[in-house]
Amino acid sequence: MGEAKVKKSYFKGLKAEFKKIIWPDKASVGRQTTAVLIISVLLGVLIKILDIFIQYGVDFIAK
Repeated sequence: MGEAKVKKSYFKGLKAEFKKIIWPDKASVGRQTTAVLIISVLLGVLIKILDIFIQYGVDFIAK
């Protein structure tokens, strides 16, 4: 019987915590998603450019 009370208390606390969450609005989520995508693409391009230069350097040294 004690275990059922613990579970009930746990879910009651969980529900109370979920009520405290401030969920972002659609505009905020859209801006943040756009920022993440742009930064990811820019970082990918930067890594590719560095990879090309490193590969060129290794090929130059290996010759």
